[in-house]
Amino acid sequence: MTDTKRIVVKIGSSSLTSRNGEISLRKLDRLVDEIALIKEEGHEVVLVSSGAVAAGYRKLGLIERPTKLAEKQAAASIGQCLLMEAYSERFISHGYIASQILITRSDFSDQMRYMNARNTIQVLLERGVVPIVNENDTITIKQLKFGDNDTLSAKVAGLVEADELIILSDIDGLYDDNPKTNPKATLLEEVREITPEIEAAAGDSNSDVGTGGMSSKIDAVKISLAAGIETFIGDANKSNILSDAVHHSARGTYFKPDEKEEGLDVTQHWIAFNSGSKGEVIIDDGARVAITEKQSHLLPQGVREVNGDFDCGDVVVIRHLNGEEVGRGVINYSAEQLRKIKRLKLNDIPADIKVTKSEAIRQDEFVCVPSVTMS
Repeated sequence: MTDTKRIVVKIGSSSLTSRNGEISLRKLDRLVDEIALIKEEGHEVVLVSSGAVAAGYRKLGLIERPTKLAEKQAAASIGQCLLMEAYSERFISHGYIASQILITRSDFSDQMRYMNARNTIQVLLERGVVPIVNENDTITIKQLKFGDNDTLSAKVAGLVEADELIILSDIDGLYDDNPKTNPKATLLEEVREITPEIEAAAGDSNSDVGTGGMSSKIDAVKISLAAGIETFIGDANKSNILSDAVHHSARGTYFKPDEKEEGLDVTQHWIAFNSGSKGEVIIDDGARVAITEKQSHLLPQGVREVNGDFDCGDVVVIRHLNGEEVGRGVINYSAEQLRKIKRLKLNDIPADIKVTKSEAIRQDEFVCVPSVTMS
């Protein structure tokens, strides 16, 4: 028997709805059946489900999927109820309870709310519940949206410290070229690094139901791999796709994290991908070497410039003098304080600069992932 895992499953709109935009009960039945199957093996499952707008817009009296924000949100308010009712009935038939968690990007950017969400999902999983997560489309404004549920699913995977992320859509993985235009395109069965060539091979989906194409899935994979989470992309319409993905026998693309690098923990994942940044700290060569290669703290004497207005405890971007982003971290001084003491050794800091921690940024509150940070 496979070791039990904590699995985040993302299902796209096109994989849940019929051609006329209604919820496909046949597709929903099969998905829930497959989730129940892997739960019976002992795995924990968090479901990130699209489909609210697609399920609700016809009930709103619209013929086509809406493009206006207010109509999308109205459709989502109807569709979310229909979707959860359908999920709940089917999970109960298998002996499982489903719960609903609606979130916005601002819930992730606030560390306290982020940890509260994590703790809530932890309790649900311990009780055998299937948490169903979706973005709160009814109230979310553009500036606070995740953009698509591929990104959301990767961030949820980091939040719950999942062992595996399974992204199901209407495509069966990543190809080395667009299979719709190149019949000789080859499916990439295993990927261990997201290279520029991999990103170039990622094209957008032609689905008129969902919002995420392959490029958004690759962005999601970057986030999950940074947390050390194995990720699979496959076709939701294939029979036993979830069980096969868990057992590494499914047709699709498996993305493997670097075994030599330790994945980000839940706090580091929040710093890198959810916190946002309140300012910038520019550092010199010595400070960059210390914090990235010697695993040391960033000290005030290595700081050359301070940009922005931030407080102690905020997350800031750390840049080298040449403009290159070095990473992100939790700052222990306000911008005003740091401007006064930059370049000073710890022993030379004036007594009236009172802080809990003397380091500018501690190593355990620093993340060096500038190439994949998305906030």
